[in-house]
Amino acid sequence: MYSLLLGLIYLAFISLGLPDALLGSAWPTMYPLLKVPVSYAGIVAMIIAGGTIVSSLNTNRIVNKYGTGLVTAVSVLMTAIALLGFSTSYSFWLLCLWAIPYGLGAGAVDAALNNFVALHYASKHMSWLHCFWGIGASLGPYIMGYSLTIKNNWQIGYLIIGILQIVLTGVLFLSLPVWQRQVRLKQESQMDNVKHLRLVEALKIKGVKQVLIAFFGYCALEATTGLWASSYLVLNRGIEPDTAAQWASLFYLGITCGRFLNGFITDRLGNRKMIRIGTALIIVGILTVIIPVTISLLPLIGLILIGLGCAPIYPCVIHETPRSFGAENSQAIIGIQMASAYTGMTLMPPFFGWLINYISITLFPYYLSLLVLVMLVMTEWLNRIVAGSKIYG
Repeated sequence: MYSLLLGLIYLAFISLGLPDALLGSAWPTMYPLLKVPVSYAGIVAMIIAGGTIVSSLNTNRIVNKYGTGLVTAVSVLMTAIALLGFSTSYSFWLLCLWAIPYGLGAGAVDAALNNFVALHYASKHMSWLHCFWGIGASLGPYIMGYSLTIKNNWQIGYLIIGILQIVLTGVLFLSLPVWQRQVRLKQESQMDNVKHLRLVEALKIKGVKQVLIAFFGYCALEATTGLWASSYLVLNRGIEPDTAAQWASLFYLGITCGRFLNGFITDRLGNRKMIRIGTALIIVGILTVIIPVTISLLPLIGLILIGLGCAPIYPCVIHETPRSFGAENSQAIIGIQMASAYTGMTLMPPFFGWLINYISITLFPYYLSLLVLVMLVMTEWLNRIVAGSKIYG
């Protein structure tokens, strides 16, 4: 039963990643057909992000009422319906409309599953699950590339992913008894006193503000690196665009492979030590990018190191949440963490784009340095707060 449920969660994490890179992959083909400016991709992305923030903040209340299994199944169904809606959309306003259930479904399933795994499974599984998210995120553009290359139709790409999500939805609904039995066996004993925290109440808990700012900084760093690394290599280091694109993609490969490798060592070293190791690798990677030499290989190596450094941070911060704040508070706090993550990913990369319009793209590694400094200060501050707690220290 334990292994069956874990397998279902792995499938759900793949489904989380599948749609994430579709819009970026298809947009160069989509926007001329939709007769909108290229910049309008940001509007769709903002609507999706807004939905994820809203649903993340409400996940605690919804999960406590309906359970993780049902929330996961319904959330995946919402994203499936939205993707099928994308596949039939021939106008920009329809994309915006379908982006609403897409964001609402994605945020709820992300927060619900992360909390469930943090409560019931070892830290290695959290790392491997987020590795599986990376596999899904890599498969999505491949499927879209197939639909564009073979069928010359971006709608087919969304249709294929939507159908895969529908199949997974059916599996999840059929598996609801498995979720319920797992809850009875493992959850009731530690969640009898679960707290229905409001946002203001959660923010009053010592350390919550620090972990939210740290998570904001980390996710802002990851998203900014992914969006602007290729442009930095081309415009500031003179690397050919095709080479820059290939190497910049290795940043994500570093995250995915790093999370796979982390699964073998994180239970031995612990979440906090893995976060420190990851932060150190990010700093080394940024310094490697900054080194003012003409050797083009150095900034490329730096990006891979940043990716490897990013690998343990997201899953380890999430997995540490019940230990830091108590199992009874974890769902509420993880929901807020997800909202903080999406806010950082939504706001900070465009803000950097605004900065380089007025200054220069040479700011790229220094901007990342500021974000990693915020993350480092806040995680160490959090560690001191938790260590000084009579309950969880």
